[in-house]
Amino acid sequence: MTQSALLSHIIEVAGLPANRLPAAARQMARLSLFDWITVSVAGADQPLAGMIRDFVGADGGTATATIVGSDIRLPARAAALANGTISHALDYDDTHFAYIGHPSVAIYPAALAAAEDVGASGTDLVDAFLVGAEAACRIGMVLGRDHYDAGFHQTATSGAFGATVAASRLYGLDAAALRAALGLVSSRASGLKSQFGTMGKPFNAGAAAANGIEAAGLARRGFTAADDAFDGPQSFLVSHHARPDGAALIKDLDSTQFVFADVRHKLHACCHGTHAMIEALLLLRAMPACHRDQIAQIRVHTAPRWLNVCDIKTPRTGLEIKFSYVFLAAMVMRGVNLAAYDSYDDRACDDPALQALAARVEIIGDDTIADSGTRVEIVCDDNTHLEQSFDLLAPLDPDQLGQRLLAKSAALLGDERAADLWATITNLDHLSAAEIARQLRR
Repeated sequence: MTQSALLSHIIEVAGLPANRLPAAARQMARLSLFDWITVSVAGADQPLAGMIRDFVGADGGTATATIVGSDIRLPARAAALANGTISHALDYDDTHFAYIGHPSVAIYPAALAAAEDVGASGTDLVDAFLVGAEAACRIGMVLGRDHYDAGFHQTATSGAFGATVAASRLYGLDAAALRAALGLVSSRASGLKSQFGTMGKPFNAGAAAANGIEAAGLARRGFTAADDAFDGPQSFLVSHHARPDGAALIKDLDSTQFVFADVRHKLHACCHGTHAMIEALLLLRAMPACHRDQIAQIRVHTAPRWLNVCDIKTPRTGLEIKFSYVFLAAMVMRGVNLAAYDSYDDRACDDPALQALAARVEIIGDDTIADSGTRVEIVCDDNTHLEQSFDLLAPLDPDQLGQRLLAKSAALLGDERAADLWATITNLDHLSAAEIARQLRR
């Protein structure tokens, strides 16, 4: 696949009719909408949320789109910026490991803002998100780890293209206008990993969403862009360290073979690199042979790359607990609900029982284990030895996933609010995007 063919490939995906969108990916997109609204509302009281709402509100403008945690409505681009930023505030949103980023926080804010702007249906909203997310995933695969390792935040870079595709579909852009929009956003797509640990990280997601609205809105009005800005000799892909063989990764994908369906949702409010371990420990904890009060040692085998991310041995704050294999392992075995955000309290760092159990956890880097996997061993005082492997990319029944996302929502928002949101998404085919957006308000 040549670079110009790659652009045509993305435009083909963007233009797929509703009846050709795969059912499994559509179902996953609905679950992502439920999860995205959950983490958005849960993040609405974070300090950055008030700041970004104040910032976009100061500009005013035509009231077309809903702002998370507020009763005000603002223009689509302002809403996309605010909602994308707020929804990533807790860093509790979905992840795509091939994309190396978080699809929903960059793309749903743009899709929802555009859908409210044009009076689209809930079904149109989900379909627009889905083709945008699929485009972002495929572009992310082409950019690859070289792009990520160079310092770019793929949620924001690939995500801006996905947001553009989603908004363009809702605005009714034809192929020529979409090509221009993708060219325009090539000059806007940005985001750096150096922002991690600050408000700049969620801002990256908000900027991606706003960039998508901006590029689609300009192209909708006839604004032009270079035909090769996305994938030509001095294009975004070339200048941003795309893999030389990146296009080969997707050249054989049928346009309806959606890789987005492999998205994974965070079911615990901590670094995604620890989630395979947590799932394995939950399975072990449920075994009758696991004597939770008589654990001599826990050995966690993980991909070596995570050792530089989430292996804090002695966390001093609740935030550091999120990146501590040993402490999280201890919390699982002590029955702490890691889906609840308030479980990560600074005071937990000084809990003697957790400290004692964490001291018995050994973390082992293992090159044979995938980034999404783990192997965990538990040795009890009576020499009982238990072992469990887990891979986050293993197929998960959608109904089971839905129930776990509902439990996550209840932990963050309360049972009543979570149930109301679940009913809204279940009834999505009969609702407008504006009616769905009401879930974002106070």
